[in-house]
Amino acid sequence: MNGRLLAINNYHYRRGGADAIFLDQMDMFARAGWQAVPFSMQHPDNLPTEWSSYFVPEIEFGHQGGILTKIGHGIEVIYSRKARRSLSALIDRVRPDVAHAHNVYHHISPAIFPLLKHRGIPTVMTVHDLKLACPSYKMLAPDGVCERCKGGRIHNVLLHRCMKGSVALSGLVMVETAVHRALRLYRDHIDRLVVPSRFYRNKLMEWGWPSEKLVYIPNFVEHAISKQRLQADEGDYFLFAGRLAPEKGVATLIRAVARAKKRLLVAGTGPEQASLQALAREEGADVQFLGYLSGAALHETVAGAKALVLPSEWYENAPVSLLEAYALGRPVIGTDIGGIPELIQPDHTGLIARSGDPDDLARVLAKMDALSAAERKQMGAHGRAWVEQDFSRQAFFDRTLDLYRELGVSRPTDPVRDVRRGKRDADGSILSI
Repeated sequence: MNGRLLAINNYHYRRGGADAIFLDQMDMFARAGWQAVPFSMQHPDNLPTEWSSYFVPEIEFGHQGGILTKIGHGIEVIYSRKARRSLSALIDRVRPDVAHAHNVYHHISPAIFPLLKHRGIPTVMTVHDLKLACPSYKMLAPDGVCERCKGGRIHNVLLHRCMKGSVALSGLVMVETAVHRALRLYRDHIDRLVVPSRFYRNKLMEWGWPSEKLVYIPNFVEHAISKQRLQADEGDYFLFAGRLAPEKGVATLIRAVARAKKRLLVAGTGPEQASLQALAREEGADVQFLGYLSGAALHETVAGAKALVLPSEWYENAPVSLLEAYALGRPVIGTDIGGIPELIQPDHTGLIARSGDPDDLARVLAKMDALSAAERKQMGAHGRAWVEQDFSRQAFFDRTLDLYRELGVSRPTDPVRDVRRGKRDADGSILSI
């Protein structure tokens, strides 16, 4: 065995992008001969694991019982003593060499980080959103992108009701942020923060995080995705795939396809679905809502699109869906916000439009549509080559292991050395050792 990795995340199932990265990271280290041990919240959708008895009790907003239960959950959201006790018992059993956290706030809570520090366990956390700067984690208020809390002015999250328009939830995250900052739970007890986009690294530095604590390690695409032999020919549609929420910019995209007279498929569900369907009817847009797609069905739909479109209107980090489109050989249209532009090489792997501007997005859709199918295929091929070089599973493993080494984690048997000698599984992933 090469090492013991303690992997920490609220959910132990593929609920979103952060959860997928958490699970895939455990898998790749397990394949390399490490013992990868999860620590999560109990949930009925969790994947089975022998470690589930150590997981913390479930907390789901909107599903609490009476007032005493809500108060108890509120306390645990801010500082979970249950998580500390459970993790302490797990550490006693596993004795990990390194801890790598993903999303912990609201459920596990950062109360675990002083414990890890006290036990002498090097601790890393991947920054999947902007919670370390913004109390509501998106830098998004009801009136759009927002940085009003900069400089410690966290009362703005309550003033503008940034959490789902709720006074109670907004007040809770304001208190949560105040306590976490007063106790310096993140700042003094995490050794390194992994940031998947350069934009997030720069944004956190703007908000006072030291550069030496921030390590850029981009997201990755599973090797198997880019090696699929899909039969889909290019169709006559553009594709949006994701959650149907206001910040995703789907309303702007619907207006844009109506003006450009292009066809759009929408794969996903969310709170805005009914209003977006009504908007498509009002605009006379050629839009088909496919509902939730995953796995082969989603990949086939992406592979048949003229381009995947990410019309986001908030500070996206490093969307894995964009990288997967490249891996499937398709170009991408994205907006000039957050980490999206750094993942698009204009006129080479895709095109960029102004965020929140339906006329400019319509122009860019028309420009992509005016290319020949061969030119779009070439764009997708450039994207695939870029993914295989910089955003592969192997590149992620190498960068992450280098970080662990920097923090003093080492083992006599080096899986990277063995991989570089050519030892790989048939699918190209790292061999179990």
